[in-house]
Parts: sequence; C-alpha cells; structure tokens
Amino acid sequence: MKAPDYWGIMGFPVSHSLTPQIFQIVGDYVGFKDVETIFIEARNLEEVIKKTSEIKGNFWLSVTSPLKHQLHKEFSLEYVQEVGGINQITNFEGEWKGINTDGLGFIEAVKYTGMEIKNSILKMKGGGSTARSIAHQWAKCGGKLVIDEGRREIGSGTWNNSITDNSNPDISINFDILPGIVNNDDFVAEKYTMISYNENYNNDDFAIIMLVAQHLEAWKILFDDEFGEKLPSIEQILSKL
Repeated sequence: MKAPDYWGIMGFPVSHSLTPQIFQIVGDYVGFKDVETIFIEARNLEEVIKKTSEIKGNFWLSVTSPLKHQLHKEFSLEYVQEVGGINQITNFEGEWKGINTDGLGFIEAVKYTGMEIKNSILKMKGGGSTARSIAHQWAKCGGKLVIDEGRREIGSGTWNNSITDNSNPDISINFDILPGIVNNDDFVAEKYTMISYNENYNNDDFAIIMLVAQHLEAWKILFDDEFGEKLPSIEQILSKL
C-alpha cells in the first residue's frame, strides 16, 4: 500500500496529541516521505464531513473523542458491534476504511509491562467504546474481568463469560477520571493504569505506551503487515518521543 498524502489526528481537543509525532517516527522507519501532518478539530459528524471533504488526496486519521462512536454509521464502516467505535479511518482513492485498535493497544501495552494476559484479572470502572474494545480483547486473550458501574455502563458483549467476582485484581483501570488525574482509592490492584494523558506526561506512563502500541497495531492491520520487521518496536518509538 502506498503512503497517504496526509496523516494526523481528528477530534476535540487535538492540539496536545502525540499521535502525529508517532506517525512521523514510524513513517521514517518504513520510508514514507513527504506525508503532510494535519490536525483536524471536529466535535460532530457535520464538522467531520465538511473538513474531510476539503482534504485533496489520500489520508489516514487517528480518531479521538467525541467522534469514535459516530463514524461507522456515516461512512458505512465495518466494526465490531459490541465495541461500537472506530479509532482509525483511512480514505484511499475515495474508499473509506475504519478499524479499532484501542483494545489491541491495551493488550500489547500490558504485555510490554511484563504481565501475562491469560487468567489475569482486569478490574474496570465505566464504559464507552474504549472500555468495550479493551474488554473485548482482554476476554479474547483469556483474561478475566471485574466490572464496576461508572458514569457509563459497559453493557453486554463478547466479554460476558469472562466476568468474575474475584476481589483481587491484577490490574485496574478507571474510565471515569480526567486525563492525568490519579485516583486509585477504589481500585486497589498490583497495577493501576491510566489510558489518557495531558501535557505533563512521561514516556514511561502507561497511557503513552498504549498510545504507541495501538498505533503500531493500526500499521499492521491497515498495511497487512507488509512492512514486517521494518516497523519499529514500542521501545524504539518511546525513545524518540
């Protein structure tokens, strides 16, 4: 697959995002040259349609809030129904494609920290497409889940049979807290993760590791792994951020 003419981030807000920098780091590794980086601020589908229609060329955009759960309906994108969200979209020669790598990135980030997924217990609070994507992949990899009710319910899905009432989770995540805010009072686990970040991030923050990991998973899926060993590792990307 040839390089896009543009790549970048779409959502609101996006100015703080490290995603365009990650695009550039990976692009340099695989030899993609002269790809223009774009930041698209969009709060709803109307703004998405207007601003993407103004892009003259092929593009790949990472999608953040509040758009993840809206795109598949408008652009007839395939998606995992239980997840209900898209975090990567491409348009090559007028053909739209969308995928979700939130859960895959979470799995790879957890592995990067040294934890085995199978039979490990993840405690989650809150819902949303990112939570559902993580629950879907965690269960698929043989992990167990403890679900706490939050501001949004996670609902039913492929993870139902993986839910347990075990009170000793190995890792926990709270989807109800604000980016960069540590609030572990109700989530006592050996590992406590946050998947959002603000301008005060560190490269060894779990949120940054996951961001890098999910981006790498997108390259593998969208380009059918044609680059093979050309893709950098998580560690190599983190060293350049």
